[in-house]
Amino acid sequence: MLIIDSKDCENIDKALKKYKKKFEKAKILLQLRERQSFIKPSIKRRGQVLKAIYKQKVASGQIEE
Repeated sequence: MLIIDSKDCENIDKALKKYKKKFEKAKILLQLRERQSFIKPSIKRRGQVLKAIYKQKVASGQIEE
């Protein structure tokens, strides 16, 4: 749960801006999206390996972006 300490004289817009920054830093939305569906560890690992292979090919010049 995010808690924002706001002073009485502080504008509501500033408080909302602080809340949005904290929300973004906490990465709550990313966690919710991850929890929507279960991905097996082997599939996660395969995706990481394929991504690494792609990055190596781009770095070596075999694939142009």
